[in-house]
Amino acid sequence: MLLFFILGLLVHFVFFASIFDIYFTSPLVHGMTPQFTSLPPPARRLVLFVADGLRADSLYELDENGDSRAPFIRNIIMHEGSWGISHTRVPTESRPGHVALIAGFYEDVSAVAKGWKENPVEFDSLLNESKYTWGWGSPDILSMFAKDVSGDHVFIHTYDADDEDFGAHDVTKLDTWVFDNVKEFFRAARNNQSLFSKLNEEKIVFFLHLLGIDTNGHAHRPSSREYKDNIKIVDAGIKEIVSMFKHFYGNDGKTAFVFTADHGMTDWGVHGAGHPSETLTPFVTWGAGIKYPQNVSTQQFEDAFLKEWKLENWKRQDINQGILPLDYLNNTDLFKAESIFTNAIQILEQFKVKMTQKKEVTLSFLFTPFKLLSESKQHNILRKARSYIKQRKYDEAISLCKELIHLALKGLSYYHTYDRFFLGITVVLGFVGWTSYASLLILKFHSNLPRGGSKEVKKPSRLLQYSFVAIGVLVAFFLLIQAYPWTYYIYCLLPVPIWYAVLREFQVIQDLVASLLSCPPSHFVGYLLVSTLGIEVLVLSFFYRYMLTAGLIAFAGWPFITQLWTRAKRTSLNWIFFSLLLAVFPLMPVVGRKPDISLVMTAGLLVLLLSLFVVASLTKRKDSFVNEELPLHLLQMLSMVLSMYVVYSTDNSLLKKQGLPLINQIISWIILASSFVLPLLSPPILFERLFSILLSLMSTYILLSRGYEALFPLVLSCLMFAWIHMEQETLQQSGVSCKQKVNSIQFIYNTDLTQLRQLCLDDIRRAFFLVFFLVTAFFGTGNIASVNSFDVTSVYCFLTVFSPFIMGALMMWKILIPFVLVMCAFEAVQLTTQLSSKGLFLMVLVISDIMALHFFFLVRDYGSWLDIGTSISHYVIVMSMTMVLVFLNGLAQLLTTKKLTLCGKPKSHLI
Repeated sequence: MLLFFILGLLVHFVFFASIFDIYFTSPLVHGMTPQFTSLPPPARRLVLFVADGLRADSLYELDENGDSRAPFIRNIIMHEGSWGISHTRVPTESRPGHVALIAGFYEDVSAVAKGWKENPVEFDSLLNESKYTWGWGSPDILSMFAKDVSGDHVFIHTYDADDEDFGAHDVTKLDTWVFDNVKEFFRAARNNQSLFSKLNEEKIVFFLHLLGIDTNGHAHRPSSREYKDNIKIVDAGIKEIVSMFKHFYGNDGKTAFVFTADHGMTDWGVHGAGHPSETLTPFVTWGAGIKYPQNVSTQQFEDAFLKEWKLENWKRQDINQGILPLDYLNNTDLFKAESIFTNAIQILEQFKVKMTQKKEVTLSFLFTPFKLLSESKQHNILRKARSYIKQRKYDEAISLCKELIHLALKGLSYYHTYDRFFLGITVVLGFVGWTSYASLLILKFHSNLPRGGSKEVKKPSRLLQYSFVAIGVLVAFFLLIQAYPWTYYIYCLLPVPIWYAVLREFQVIQDLVASLLSCPPSHFVGYLLVSTLGIEVLVLSFFYRYMLTAGLIAFAGWPFITQLWTRAKRTSLNWIFFSLLLAVFPLMPVVGRKPDISLVMTAGLLVLLLSLFVVASLTKRKDSFVNEELPLHLLQMLSMVLSMYVVYSTDNSLLKKQGLPLINQIISWIILASSFVLPLLSPPILFERLFSILLSLMSTYILLSRGYEALFPLVLSCLMFAWIHMEQETLQQSGVSCKQKVNSIQFIYNTDLTQLRQLCLDDIRRAFFLVFFLVTAFFGTGNIASVNSFDVTSVYCFLTVFSPFIMGALMMWKILIPFVLVMCAFEAVQLTTQLSSKGLFLMVLVISDIMALHFFFLVRDYGSWLDIGTSISHYVIVMSMTMVLVFLNGLAQLLTTKKLTLCGKPKSHLI
């Protein structure tokens, strides 16, 4: 069975990885011939200001006094340049945002595996194509554009990574450092003839990366005074820099300025997903070659931003990456037509290379070209566009070029996704086969499915084996002659052995069919409808969190349906109360939007009160408790008190902008480390071990909490305790004798197989309950409803200096703590109900896989970026959950069964 779980883990890893080959492959094309216009550019140099994390509304809106936070930029909009909104894409992170701005394409998600620091694929950029580039700012951003650049022409100046401290007294120094160093650089250039001559060359780029706004947004949120004041500082700094440039170059009118942002930020101070506050960023440009402000009476946008910002009379021009925004250019019609013509040829060249690459690796009779842009149509459009330019019909030429760009981009998308349907079919075949095989194993080894007793179990025929070998060889040969990547072999060949394993269980399939035919149709339809409804509720809960509330309310009615209410009223009341109490959490706002330390303190006090009650109860029931186990409980209670102190003290220190106290940081890491060890010192008696696990994990969770979510694991654990008692009562009601009470059962590593029973229909409900509680652990507080629900402020008790991997690991552990609590309770349920952990775990995997297959069909690559990102993240979440379940199951077994002792031999205690 161990081999089966290892194979299952590998199979699910393949299914998980397939989404990256299908939807997340790099869009870059190499091998094009460079295309340039022969007309001279209007600007000799570009100055690019990128205010990291700046929202469009935060820049453009007026404050409560009717004044602009950025008076210089607003003056540019009204008197010197053009403006609009730049629409960014998911994921709204700094690296992909800057790649889109500077390299002109949307980077694939594979860069996240390198922490957004390394280049997963080679790409060209504005900086690399410049004669010289100088950049100032964050080492995370500037380094990626300077790495592997050919020639000595990109020069970067960065501050130390430790300066990116969310708890620093004044993070605006990240921006003032940039402005001060730029000014010092130009002062030094006047006394350095070599540098001075370089600065007067053409094709020069100056890149100023401004991180202060993003850091203040994470630390204090965009509505804070710090965030808004930082905008004022950036505006004043830009004004000085622009004045310095004009003075240095003698007002030659050959400098173009661009001010924009890589992404925005939500109201609760995070980014990464597709919320408009993250994807709408400002874009203001002025100087050489840029249009002056245009007064208009009407605009083409239907949103209410223009009136809110009092900018309805100045023409707004929104942009996306990749296509030349002609409306921003202040030049002759000939220049615009030639520029868009060159842009069209560049994109068409990418289309041709992409088509050629796909055609070369596809059998001729299987290749289907993009019909909307045939070779004759390409020549036609280019010939007409060139003719229109010669005839000075510039508007017609521009229109044709835009049409060609549109078709070429559509064709690029067509060839980029050419294999998507093919890969999707193979993955679905593997999915269905694996789920079928797991279901057959459950029926074969863990159920009372009626067997054809008189019939001998036949070995699979040689014909079946040879048939699947032949199929595998044909598939491999087909992939080989088309030169597909090695990953395609895995996706396409994996279904072959899986379906062979399914068909080998022909006897089980036959017995299942016979059993279903003997079942009354009304019962079969009823089971099918209930199962479908349960799966759909789980799926819908990913889109609508209130479905979890509906499910928990339905759970509260369970005792009345099964008549447990009359048998065990006290246990049923506990179940009903905590089900309804937990049902409140999915109705609350997503974690991080409104921090409230008082709620964190309340959660800590409730845990301490519960601990006192448990200690008093155990003191009465166990004579040896005071001498042997009381010190451990007191140590865990002390850990909880220290966690509360650290949270309160750290919050006050950060509010005073005094940073994270070192002693608080040390205590936090000690509590985190001890939370893995202290539960193992408690006796393995079911109730005592589970309570010890709760105490230790709650100490860590308190340190990682900023609001009401601190109460969530406590309420969830109380419901889990009620669930354990309810399941034992249910088992007794069904006629299965339970030898021990819950309070006297011990967790044991090696279960006596003779005490285990076969699975029944009621165990499907138990498996469904587990999956439902796991989904509730995910979405109960909105922790992972979307990428931007991760609140970086939750790790401030551990560190405040930006470190994506450590911060990400801490936030992920916070997400996993409710999971661990549920899985430990599930271990207890399996023990009290005398169930095979393997059989029940298989049922859980089958339910999860059915959900994953559901989400696989819901993945979208069209519509809003929010819809696209959400659909893909849902699939990734479910597949991750399926794989993480194996890890969590092992961790739960370790936490519940392992016993450590500080000296002497561990003792067992029975009540």
